[in-house]
Amino acid sequence: MLARTGLRSTRALNGLRNGAVNVSKRAASTSSGVAAEASPLRLNIAAAASTTLAVGSIAWYYHLYGSVAHASAPADEGLHSTKYPWVHQQWLKTYDHQALRRGFQVYREVCASCHSLSRVPYRTFVGSILTVDEAKALAEENEYPGEPDEQGEIAMRPGKLADYIPDPYKNEEAARFANNGALPPDLSLIVKARHGGCDYIFSLLTGYPDEPPAGAQVAPGMNFNPYFPGTGIAMARVLYDGIVEYEDGTPASTSQMAKDVVEFLNWAAEPEMDDRKKMGMKVLAVTATLWALSVYVKRYKWAWLKSRKLAYDPPAETKVRR
Repeated sequence: MLARTGLRSTRALNGLRNGAVNVSKRAASTSSGVAAEASPLRLNIAAAASTTLAVGSIAWYYHLYGSVAHASAPADEGLHSTKYPWVHQQWLKTYDHQALRRGFQVYREVCASCHSLSRVPYRTFVGSILTVDEAKALAEENEYPGEPDEQGEIAMRPGKLADYIPDPYKNEEAARFANNGALPPDLSLIVKARHGGCDYIFSLLTGYPDEPPAGAQVAPGMNFNPYFPGTGIAMARVLYDGIVEYEDGTPASTSQMAKDVVEFLNWAAEPEMDDRKKMGMKVLAVTATLWALSVYVKRYKWAWLKSRKLAYDPPAETKVRR
């Protein structure tokens, strides 16, 4: 009788222990399940917060540095120029080299008397606008300081291809004196330095009206041009029909000369554009080839991993217990 009672108590004690273990396992599994459910939620919140922060940073940067700065008043900004379909701005197009040659002729005969082109050497004309002999002859038309002799005297020498186009004036004071106090800007980078680029310069050159509109006030010595900020510009109209006689016989209308000289000034600001586009096409071709090879290699190397079949084989002890 006592033995049976002891056996029953032992079984009851083992049952209590097993029940406590099961309860602890359930509690542990429940807590792990809650943690597993909470973990993706935290990850989603963190991802959303980081994405919002990144988008906000980009928007703030664009607001500070990417937006176009405008003048305080429309009169100070000038009339916005029309968007023209320049061929050289297309991805797969190059400069019209005949237009560049005509534009250089317009610059020499019309613009060079006031505006400098001091950042353009003669060697850049070779192969784009002039031949080697033409560029050498053009450089030899001007004289440049040579090397000092034994007595330290510096003699003048004819220009070479390595020299830069000389300025029309000796210094800034002489330029202002010859232009009633106004300083003609250098045209080497004028396309890059003006908002609107080619469109603005073309509109400016062709935007001089015969008479200022009614109500427009122009200061003495100034000329009305709606595209110039303030509408009052010191430079008068310089392009008239037939003022230049093109070598190739192209009719020298005002719009034709403005278009040619604008293309030339764009070339002066970016003479490496043709080479840059060629290099860009080569880079795109090589990159596309490498991308195709990488996709093929990736599919070849990972095919065994993505096509494998996973099967769960429980341990033998678990099978026996069940």
